[in-house]
Amino acid sequence: MAAATPPGRGGVAMVRISGAAALEIGRQMLDELPAPRLATLSAFRDSGGVTIDQGLALHFPAPNSYTGEDVLELHCHGSPVVVEALIARALALGARRALPGEFTQRAFLNDKLDLAQAEAVADLIDAGTAAAARAALRSMQGDFSAQVETLTNALAELRAWVEAAIDFPEEEIDFLADPALLNRLELVRAQFDAIAKAARQGRLLTEGIKVVIAGPPNAGKSSLLNALAGHDAAIVTEIPGTTRDLLRERIHLDGMPLHLVDTAGLRDSEDRVESEGIRRAQEEMGRADRVLFVVDASADPAGWTYFAARDHGRLPAGVPVTLVMNKNDLCPGSPTGYRDDDPGAPPRVWISAQTGAGLDALRWHLKQCMGFDGAEESGVLSARSRHLEALARSRRYLEAAVEQLGSVRRGELVAEELRSAQQALSEITGVYTTEDLLGRIFASFCIGK
Repeated sequence: MAAATPPGRGGVAMVRISGAAALEIGRQMLDELPAPRLATLSAFRDSGGVTIDQGLALHFPAPNSYTGEDVLELHCHGSPVVVEALIARALALGARRALPGEFTQRAFLNDKLDLAQAEAVADLIDAGTAAAARAALRSMQGDFSAQVETLTNALAELRAWVEAAIDFPEEEIDFLADPALLNRLELVRAQFDAIAKAARQGRLLTEGIKVVIAGPPNAGKSSLLNALAGHDAAIVTEIPGTTRDLLRERIHLDGMPLHLVDTAGLRDSEDRVESEGIRRAQEEMGRADRVLFVVDASADPAGWTYFAARDHGRLPAGVPVTLVMNKNDLCPGSPTGYRDDDPGAPPRVWISAQTGAGLDALRWHLKQCMGFDGAEESGVLSARSRHLEALARSRRYLEAAVEQLGSVRRGELVAEELRSAQQALSEITGVYTTEDLLGRIFASFCIGK
């Protein structure tokens, strides 16, 4: 049992009790157990029969409840004192406090939800935008799971085709070379591409991207953070080295969460505090999805020579970089907007954080370089990194099967790769899972859900 509403004062709070003893606890706390699924005004009483509060009681009998067990909900006034008194009474009657996400975990274990649907419940609660909420609702209603099941069934049909060849070894080579089998493989590849695209979009809506703003002192990094955030999140002065620690802001670009990190100016410094800030900046860049390297356009209007000579070596290998040419308002005649036409140079965007010029081009570039197309109408689904990893592993097994088919044509090897592909997909919905994975997933849920 647990409070299923956030802690603190409010108009209404709700205490949820689930399990075999829920109805017996209800009989002792209420004057009368309410009829199934009928909200009933009741007095909630302590061990001496004294009324703790008066509110609505609802009873959902198993298996037709959220958890698949008997569930009792007590809707009381939103006083923390009242909520704790109800919890204490239920604990005295044999209940125990729920673990994070335990109600949803029980729903999964009782086949009320699969694992992807269960995770979508948490994603819907945590949704920061309307687009993210709609994607989470689609996954919670089973759209993502249905697509995964369709793909799993397609792999199963391929396995059946291949295993039929194993049963008739004298015909195996011709059977495995059948153009119909190759056509099926191409169809499965297309299904992988479609679901992976929807899942990548969903992952962006759910988890967002991390963008680190870096560059030399006084290039306008903090001004850019403030311009993108829409408020004065960082202190801006003409004194070099004003920012010495990491400053984080979360914004949204057309529903895509963007985690911005402003960092200390990169330069050689003997100041211990500033040097530590620079070390943290370089560490943070290594964990970024993209680095916005801010350059003073008045120092290098071309936007590449200065950076290549002085700062390129400061950046970690493998992290995508966009050069942001700031203070464009001080450079009449310099380029404007976005450009990516110089071989060997990173993409460049000319802006003025002071006037706002070029910021729309920068926002557009951020969405494009992360693959976000705003295609809500295309059926974006709430997804997580683990879903993308499972899809990628399954796809690799499929490609290994294709390779086996094109070289040695050993049916046993092809069938084994396809079996591994099916198993990787089943991790998404929880058909195949481990206790460790379940623990990690549900530990991230809130208490009471």
